[in-house]
Formats: sequence, structure tokens, C-alpha cells
Amino acid sequence: MDRTRGSRVDAVRRFNRFYTQQIGMLRQRFYGDDWSLAAARVLYELARADRALTATDLVRDLGLDAGYLSRILRGFVSRGYLRKLRSAGDARRLHLMLTVAGRKAFAPLDRASHDEIAALLAPLPDEAQARLVEAMRSVETILGGRSGHATPIVLRPHRPGDIGWAISRHGALYAQEYGWDATFEALVAEIAARFVRRYDPGHECCWIAERDGTNVGSAFVVRKSPTVAQLRMLIVEPAARGAGIGRRLVSECIAFARRAGYRKMMLWTNRGLDAARHLYEDAGFRLVAEEAHHSFGKDLVGQTFVLRL
Repeated sequence: MDRTRGSRVDAVRRFNRFYTQQIGMLRQRFYGDDWSLAAARVLYELARADRALTATDLVRDLGLDAGYLSRILRGFVSRGYLRKLRSAGDARRLHLMLTVAGRKAFAPLDRASHDEIAALLAPLPDEAQARLVEAMRSVETILGGRSGHATPIVLRPHRPGDIGWAISRHGALYAQEYGWDATFEALVAEIAARFVRRYDPGHECCWIAERDGTNVGSAFVVRKSPTVAQLRMLIVEPAARGAGIGRRLVSECIAFARRAGYRKMMLWTNRGLDAARHLYEDAGFRLVAEEAHHSFGKDLVGQTFVLRL
């Protein structure tokens, strides 16, 4: 190996040692006595997956030994965190699905992980935080491209211009896909204006999904009451659908609502928006009310969903 290549290898190994120490990867247990790093990572993958996973998927994606993974999954089943469903298309395949108990077990891990990274970033000025995130994004893009992965989707808080984008895209896409008239865009604009005027970062948020510097999705959490959060304005650009963006946005909003101390989360949608409904139900939302109405130039049936946090 020539000297230049050797020095690069040494630099990467040095960075790996530094970073694993910074984020505590050498701890034997992860956020308490109940979780090994491997078990916590498996739980994370199951909670954040944009599709039904199998044990084969986890072995491939995480590089785990199949026997070790099997022991972790048996532990999840015994705790009531996991159920296995046979694939409708192939009875030999078992899809792994977290139960409500499993998602509740994941919530404090997710919150602790968030808080630990927030504490890591907190001493840094904004400019340094931005440089750090951009450097990490570069590493992810370069190594992800080498392994054949698609350009990563970045979820970030909103910044100037994002709210107007969300309003515009809601108006255009709902007109194109459902034939709704301009009164829908007016409603979205009112919701967005209220969000900006009353924005409370401790209890409300907007997540923007971005790919290659272009917005491809959004979702909002707003304060309905001191104990109830509302999920609003979820949208994913047609060209970006199928990559799990909607599922990630919903998951981030739920995680935020839990960290903010809400007891419930609700949302209002309309019958016929099937892709969104599947996302909500997979995340644990349950339909609690329906009501016919005439809005946006159409006869519709409004639906209210609720998730207990």
C-alpha cells in the first residue's frame, strides 16, 4: 500500500475511534440496563422502516449474525414487542411488525438518543453545527453512493421559504390528483399563517424532507390543546413517493409530540386518501369519527384519527 493511501486509511480509522467515543458506542448497554446496542438498533430499524421487514432484511442491512438476530427477535416476542405475520405473497416469508407495546418501548430510546445528540450539539455555535451536519451529509452521500444507495433524504426543521412552498404544493397537488378547488389552498394558507404567527418551538414543529437540496415533503405538528397535538399538512412529492418519506415524516412528528409531553395526537383527513390512511394506521392511529361535508368543490367524508402517546 502506498504512503498516501495508508495515511488515508489511518485518518479514517482515527475518525472512527474518535466518533465512536463521542457517541458512546463502546458502552455495553444502551440507554439503560435493558438494551444492548444491537438490540436497540434492531428496534430502531423496525420502528422506522418504510416497509414490512423480514429477518433476512435485517441480517443484510445491519450485518448481524443470523443466530444473534434470532435471539434478539425472540426476546422482543417474549416481551410482547413484536409479532410475525406471514406474507400474503409468499407463506415462507415472515414480516416483522412492532406491536403498540413495542412502539412504546422504542419511544424513550428514541427520546434519549435525540437528547444525547442535542446535548452534543448544544455547546457549538450555529455555524459550527451547520458545518458539522454538512460534513456528515457528505460522508453519507459519498459512502452511500459507493454502496449503490440512493441519494439520502434529509429531514430538517423549516426555514424561510419552506412554509410558502408547502402551501403552494398542497394547492397544486390536491388539484391535480383529487380535483379540489382553490379553497383548499386557502385553508392550507390559513393553517400555515397561524403556525408562523403563533409558533411555539417547544410544542410545535415543521419537518421538511429534502433530497439534493430540493424540498420533497413536509409535515407539521401544532398544538391543539395542552395535552393534544395535531398532525397537519403531510405531503410528499409524487416523484419522491415509494421511498418511505411519508412514514419517516409521520414518525418524526410522533416522536416530537412525545418529547413535548403531549398525551394524544390527532389528525383530520378525508376518505379516499388511501396512501396517507395506511401510513397513519401503521403508525398506530385509529379512526374515531367520520362526517360528510361539502368542501373544496367536492362531496367528501371527513375522518378524525387519534393516537395515544
